[in-house]
Amino acid sequence: MPRINAIPAASRKRPVNLTLSEGLVMDLKSYTSNLSATAEELLSAYVVEQKLARSNRQQQAEQTVAGWNALHAEVGSFADEHSTL
Repeated sequence: MPRINAIPAASRKRPVNLTLSEGLVMDLKSYTSNLSATAEELLSAYVVEQKLARSNRQQQAEQTVAGWNALHAEVGSFADEHSTL
């Protein structure tokens, strides 16, 4: 299973443009004094969540393929009985 880590807090910073509605920014100011840090924290958590979801989907796909392969090895293919070849 791949490692799933948040982006290290001490990593190099890069300025980006982000457009938010004025109302949202006004509301955010009452909750945080450092919007950049808060956004980075929330986005890092989102990235970890997405990586985990992707890993889980991949694991489910691999289990499904393994199950179909096991069934095919045990029972054979339904199409084998109806092949015209």
